[in-house]
Amino acid sequence: MMANYLTLARNNPPAAAAAVIVAVGLMILATVYYYQYVELLAPCPLCLEQRIAFYVSIPLAVMLLLGANYGANRKVLVLGFLAIAAIMLWNTGLSAFHAGVEWKWWPGPTDCSGPIDKFGAASTMLQQLQRVSIVRCDEAAWRLFGISMAGYDVFVSLGLAIVGLWGARGAWAQHAAER
Repeated sequence: MMANYLTLARNNPPAAAAAVIVAVGLMILATVYYYQYVELLAPCPLCLEQRIAFYVSIPLAVMLLLGANYGANRKVLVLGFLAIAAIMLWNTGLSAFHAGVEWKWWPGPTDCSGPIDKFGAASTMLQQLQRVSIVRCDEAAWRLFGISMAGYDVFVSLGLAIVGLWGARGAWAQHAAER
């Protein structure tokens, strides 16, 4: 099986890159949903925002996988992989910010990490209470070896950004070689 994947990676780097993005992305989403629904660890607003990168990148990578196998235009493949790389770099920054909030290196969003002491006028108190998150962004619900899920997401997102760049480079080089 590993030999088959290595052959695919050598012969069709865009397809291999897309397959890696899909597989890793699905594993990440399965993991966070496991912790949310089985272990009952509710996600904070920043955790939910970090998932958006995977919700966008996985379907895009599926389309790129199909395109790489069925002769899509080189520009389309390159732009798709560059979009994934950009999205994952954005998510790397968001995850690093979230991890820093958990370590109390900087303040997080006031709706999920600030004190609940500024309710304002009594007439707007109900509206403000509805916007306050019960799950705090500045407290890690789970850690392994001292690193929270947000911390691990930094590494995963950065890795997927690199894979996206590899896919873009492979798409450009592969189609240039076919000329």
